[in-house]
Order: sequence, then C-alpha cells, then structure tokens
Amino acid sequence: MKWLIAIVFLLANLGFSAENSAWTKESPRDEIAPLFEKTDDKNLKLTAQKKGTNGYWKRVFAVEGGKNYQFQTTRFATGIEHPRRSCVVRIEWYGPNGQRVESPHKINPAYFGKDTGPAQPDFPRDKKTNKDGSVLVEEIYEAPEKATEAHVQLHLRWTEAGSVLWKNVNLVPASPVKPRLVKLAAVHHNMASDNDKKSPVVNRELLVPLIEEAAKKKADLIVLGELLTCKNVTSDYASVAESIPGPTTKFFGELAKKHDCYIVAGLAERAGHEVFNVAVLLGPDGKVTGKYRKVTLPREEIQKGISPGTDYPVFETRFGKIGLMVCYDVFFPEVARELSMNGAEIIALPIWGGNPRLAAARCAENGVYLVSSTYTNHENDWMKTAIWNREGDRISEANEWGTIAFAEVDLNQPTYWYGLGDFQARIKREAPVRISE
Repeated sequence: MKWLIAIVFLLANLGFSAENSAWTKESPRDEIAPLFEKTDDKNLKLTAQKKGTNGYWKRVFAVEGGKNYQFQTTRFATGIEHPRRSCVVRIEWYGPNGQRVESPHKINPAYFGKDTGPAQPDFPRDKKTNKDGSVLVEEIYEAPEKATEAHVQLHLRWTEAGSVLWKNVNLVPASPVKPRLVKLAAVHHNMASDNDKKSPVVNRELLVPLIEEAAKKKADLIVLGELLTCKNVTSDYASVAESIPGPTTKFFGELAKKHDCYIVAGLAERAGHEVFNVAVLLGPDGKVTGKYRKVTLPREEIQKGISPGTDYPVFETRFGKIGLMVCYDVFFPEVARELSMNGAEIIALPIWGGNPRLAAARCAENGVYLVSSTYTNHENDWMKTAIWNREGDRISEANEWGTIAFAEVDLNQPTYWYGLGDFQARIKREAPVRISE
C-alpha cells in the first residue's frame, strides 16, 4: 500500500496526477466550434471552420495550493492574421467541488477597500519566437492557497481561417520566480547656470553631479531631460543638432561606463539634411544601445523644421526591456501602446512639460513603469520628475531643482487589479488590433 501512495505522490509532483482529466472539446456554442484534432495529450490542434470561430481544448490538472507551477507549450499558428489575440492560453484556478478561490496576490486596497479578491484567470505570455516561426508560451504561477485544480484552456478564436497546433503542453511543479529588481532614477534640473557662456558643453556638465548622486544609490537606469543641449542655450534646435554617435553621446556614454549603468539623454540629432528630437539610451559599455526619434511633434517643432520619427524600438538591457518616448508623445496613447506591445517593461520619458494625468494613463493602460525627467517647476500642477508604477501612481518624485527621483521596482512582480487579475498579461490577448499589425 505504501508503494502505491508513493507512486501517486510522485505523479502529482510531476504534474500528471491520477486526478488529472483528459482533454475535452469546448466551445461557447456548437455553431462556432473549431475542428478539433489530437495526436496525443501533448499535441492538440484547432482549425477554424467559419467566421467567428471560437473554441478550445480544456484539461483539468491537479495542483497543491501555495505551490508554484510552470506552464509551457509551443504554438504553431498557420494562416491566422493575429495569433496574439486568436491563439490564447487561459488558466483558471478552482478549489474542491469547483468553487472559486481567493487570489494569492495583493491588490491596491484604495479601489475596493480590500487587498485581495477572487483568483482571476491567468494568460501566459509569449516568450520567444523560434526559427521555425513557432512561439514559446511560458509562465510560472503560484497556485492560490486553497486551489486543487488548474483548468488549462488552449483557444482558437476570432478567425475564419487558419489553424493552431499546441505542442508539448505541460503544467509541472516549479521553483518560485526570483525577483528582478531594478533601481530607477530621474534628474530634476532646470539647466540654469551661473555661467554666462551657456552652451551644450555647459549643460552637459550641469548634470554630472546628479548622475553621480544616482550612481551612489546604484541606479541601473538614469533618465535626463529633453533636448538637454538646447535648454537655455537656443531655440534653434538645428544649430546644435549633432550626429549619433556624437559629442553628447560620447560624454554620457563615458559616464554610463564609469558608473556601470544605463543613461537616457534627450538631444537634437542631425541626420543629413534632417533634424530629429531624440532620446538616446547609453549602455554600461559606454556605447549607444539605441535611440528613439520623437514621433508626435507639437506645432512649435514642426515650424522649426523638425522631422518626425516613424519607429517604436524597444531595447534589451541586462535587467529588462526599455522603450523611449519624448515629451509630446505622452499626449497620444498610440506611442506607449506600440512600445508596450513591442515588449517594453519600462518607458523612459525625457519631457519639457506635460500633463501628469496622461503619464499616469499611459502606465495604467499598458502595465508599464515610466521614468520622467522634466523642466517643469515641481510646485506647478503640471508634469513631474518622477517614477510611475504600473497603476499610474507616482512612487517617487523630485521636489526641488537639482535633486533626483529614485525607486527600486521588481519587474518580475505582477500587478494585480481587483476583478481583472494580471491586466498586463491580458493586454496582448485582448487589446484591439493596431494598424502596425
């Protein structure tokens, strides 16, 4: 008898308990069900048969509350226009007799007067695209304390053509996710100087003490202001525009290397006959990691002959993925949405001035952190030099000129909302189709 109990325990810890069910065919209505095909329990296919197809494979896995589990599968989508929305994994957590259980994650109690709520469905993220075009879908979850079942659903929806093959579907015990701590800093400086000979050189030097202050706090990312070579120097941006790499990126690149961090600097870039308002990311190797050309230009910059950018690059760093925006970009939801959909976890925002409510909105609607550096006086009811969390709250802000905003965040810690769960994970599965798609 003891050996039988041991075998059952072993199987449970491998993610294939004797209580695990077989895969079943599910659909909201038979008339929109896809074609179901299965070669074995780890390779399942769904094919659209008509417009509005909506159905999924479902399997119930036995779990132990409070333990961590890794979900993993490889998704092969063929002939599907928007796989991120049409080919979705959904995991639901239940206790004995199928009742809902409480989430193990804390939420902001300010909204509903409580710091937890029912466990909401989870949506594993796409992690990487393989050479054959398939996509690894993977996530580690902590099962709610009273959970005994994880209902895994493999969906095909909202398409009239194509098919998806889910390969090597697994839900197995795992170690907890380790924190991914990042120290963020933003400088608050109005670029005022006692030196009558104002120049880009003087402006660069003004920022050195604040960079050093942030470096003493071991900042991983330091964000500087917009068009820092122009502020209090000239309103003719073209006159101080420079190439990238150039003098300004060399200056801040050396500081980034000296202090082993990333620095974001705003400046005017000259590329042939065109001038752009850019944000540049300098890496700890002292080199240009990447640049972003401001896409949305206000009338003042248009009148000065500034050209708009067209791309939304996201840059891989040693701690995560960074997107860049510049000033007026924050007034338009498209820029932050493009960056977040391209993978940005943090958005750096050099900004002359702007509406802080819009900065908060960009964070909340995209589930990203934002680091802003502005030239606006903190006493004004306008833009702040601050660190913003995924809910749009300012978790640190600079209150005086010549100071920094500083905060440490955990990029591996999900942000849970009451009634929504991990909204950041849901965005790619449920957000509208973009023009760029």
